[in-house]
Amino acid sequence: MQQYDVVGIGNAIVDIIGRCDEAFLTKHGCAKGSMQLVDAAAVAKLYGDMGPAVEISGGSGANTIVGVASFGGKAGFIGKTANDQFGEVFGHDIRTAGVTFKTPAAPKGSEPTGRCLVLVTPDGQRTMNTFLGVSPQLGGGEVDADLVASARIVYLEGYLFDRPEAKAAFRQAANIAAKAGRQVALSLSDSFCVDRHRAEFLDLIRSSIDILFANEAEITSLYETKSFDEAARRAAADTKLAALTRSEKGSVILGGGKSIAIPAASVAKVVDTTGAGDLYAAGFLFGIATGRDLETSGRLGSLAAAEIISHIGARPETKLQDLARAKGLLA
Repeated sequence: MQQYDVVGIGNAIVDIIGRCDEAFLTKHGCAKGSMQLVDAAAVAKLYGDMGPAVEISGGSGANTIVGVASFGGKAGFIGKTANDQFGEVFGHDIRTAGVTFKTPAAPKGSEPTGRCLVLVTPDGQRTMNTFLGVSPQLGGGEVDADLVASARIVYLEGYLFDRPEAKAAFRQAANIAAKAGRQVALSLSDSFCVDRHRAEFLDLIRSSIDILFANEAEITSLYETKSFDEAARRAAADTKLAALTRSEKGSVILGGGKSIAIPAASVAKVVDTTGAGDLYAAGFLFGIATGRDLETSGRLGSLAAAEIISHIGARPETKLQDLARAKGLLA
């Protein structure tokens, strides 16, 4: 069986990224910096009102997996697309990035491939309007058991947790990974996502998760506290390893009874924060999967996050392996 470093399971979505001003967000009722789910009519109206945009395969978990591949890792992705133009865009992009992607497309007549309209304001903040389409209809029977069992780490995207069939797919993947002696990682994805699924997330974390990713808003929402330190203490008790990101304050890694503070990597100008957490996870997962220590893994995460916020879009423009070698983080 071929060995993979990281295999991700998440929403297969095409990102449509464009710039806008604050007035545009207000006009369309978008809460700045948030991710909201919209229906087909709403996404069509927003798309019609947007200015020029960049279209690229996206989705939080897919961004992470492409980042792992950019570091030189062996990576795979499981996610559902439709047999349509956006589905072809997604599959072509992710395979071109060096990721194994074999999930069969849904038949014609199903919901269309998901897409996310990412509105970037002049300060680099991104506000996302997501039409999930067919992506959350990934069911347990579509989880590639051999691919999951061959991965050192299986990475689950919290955004996918909204439908029963996707929850079943998560639990199936976690069971396959556990039986194969693999690690399971989870990203909480969004504080609104945490609000919807707090009890189930806590149950999943305590029963099945080895590595937890969350930002400050997500982890304080999970534990219903305004104190980051309190949330971090509780996360350390609930999982073997947690990587908690804090934007310009860097990140905190909790594992083995230790708390390691990782500074944010410097960036000349923040252009677009889309994918910062996704790429942090990519660096950290690559580090852990390839046997690096916690501090090096955290620094790889910070490096990847800094690269991604220096330009538009959530895919690296510079090969992360080259950047890491230049910084002395990889041989």
